[in-house]
Amino acid sequence: MVPAQHTAAKVAGVMYLFTIVAAYFSEFYARGQLVVSGSAGNIAASVQIFRLGIVSDLIETTSVVVLLVALYVVLRPVDRNVALLAAAWRLVECSVFALIALNDFVALQLLSGDDYLRAFDAKQLQALARVFVGVHGDGYLLGLVFFGLGSSVFAYLWLKSGYIPRLIAAWGLFSSVLVAVVSLAILVFPALAHVAMPAYFAPIFIFEGGLGIWLLARGIRAPV
Repeated sequence: MVPAQHTAAKVAGVMYLFTIVAAYFSEFYARGQLVVSGSAGNIAASVQIFRLGIVSDLIETTSVVVLLVALYVVLRPVDRNVALLAAAWRLVECSVFALIALNDFVALQLLSGDDYLRAFDAKQLQALARVFVGVHGDGYLLGLVFFGLGSSVFAYLWLKSGYIPRLIAAWGLFSSVLVAVVSLAILVFPALAHVAMPAYFAPIFIFEGGLGIWLLARGIRAPV
């Protein structure tokens, strides 16, 4: 192993923990107060919180890109092509989440009260805004499918590398596949969301949080 791998592992540890905090704030605080309620009126009354949620999404997405570069540097020696596949799938995830942020700005624009929107009455504007807010949830699930795919491949490389304990890597592989499969299932059968969410995030939360702490505290070890 080269020094760049050890440095990248530390960066990955920081980014794992940072993205968890950013995701929690965005989805369970800012957006949890506004979107889950299903009310466009709530968004109009709390625009700053909603904007803060969008910005935190963008910060999280930017941080994920840094994480992907770090993971690629660490795991490229194991299998360059497979690491590239994992990074590509996660980059698709980032692209989807960036588009979701743009979509949320459209919802805000519909509720802005600008003069050109007077062609629509208030109920029509709220209905249109609610459509765009609803797309956020579907887009989020779509992004999670690519997240699960990329994370699964990275977890496989962790398992193959021997850089971290195999139990952690195996748990990561299981939890990542779970996210991809359940997210895809919810896209096909939306009613499953009431049963599966947010419980199916728990295993991946444990993996990423635990791996982030491990990388910061112990780093990566030479393969055995």
